[in-house]
Amino acid sequence: MAKTKILFVTHEMSPFLEISKISEITRQLPQAMQEKGFEIRILMPRFGNINERRNRLHEVIRLSGMNIVVDNNDNPLIIKVASLPAARMQVYFLDNEEYFQRKKVFRDDKGEFFTDNNERSLFFCKGVLETVKKLGWSPDVVHCHGWFSAMVPAYLKTAYKDDPTFKDAKVMYSLYANEDFDTVGPKYAEMAAQDDMSSKEAAPYGDGSYVDMYKGALSYTDIAVFVDGDIHPELKVYVEENGIRSFSPEGDADYEGFAEVFEEFSTADVEETA
Repeated sequence: MAKTKILFVTHEMSPFLEISKISEITRQLPQAMQEKGFEIRILMPRFGNINERRNRLHEVIRLSGMNIVVDNNDNPLIIKVASLPAARMQVYFLDNEEYFQRKKVFRDDKGEFFTDNNERSLFFCKGVLETVKKLGWSPDVVHCHGWFSAMVPAYLKTAYKDDPTFKDAKVMYSLYANEDFDTVGPKYAEMAAQDDMSSKEAAPYGDGSYVDMYKGALSYTDIAVFVDGDIHPELKVYVEENGIRSFSPEGDADYEGFAEVFEEFSTADVEETA
């Protein structure tokens, strides 16, 4: 039986960038799943405060060179990679001079949310899917972590729904409490709809507030993962009212629980039930 393939999409991961609880979970969960026999890939942004020399990042020439269109502008995408030898894992980093070279992650020196965080997120989300296509690797499950990946589910279910790379992919979205977020504004949905989906398909992302952004992502998600107990109540209600399946791990190290959910979406299962 073919291994279940899991794509992890996150804006942070230990030891490269540690902002919140997300960084530790996205470090430990992929390794645990790999040790259980799953095939994994991990993609994250190469924010400017990630030390390339210390973490031994190097460019992957065969993957770099693509242009990602955001708000009708072409933006060059550079792909870098680093290894975690102790875990036998590689992590792919998406880089762009305009969006990711600054030393701050989401806020400027005055603590203000960057006004182009909407563009930065869309560049990352679309860049993730284009990079996976170029890898020639078809995931069975795409597991997203953090608000920066919020448009990945919609892209998968609309613009990329007929792409052979993602044809059978299921989406899992992990929701966390206390994320560092203000708003990406209504332009987030408007820009996403310019070339890749209809305005109606982007509409669930609403005004780009925290709740609306996640309602948009959840609209295209197969399983919502409640990592923390104090997830925003509106999101819990939204999941229930829309019949979205949810999974609540029994602690951060509930690897058996995650493995069971991931295994449901193996390629073999898809082929047998088709």
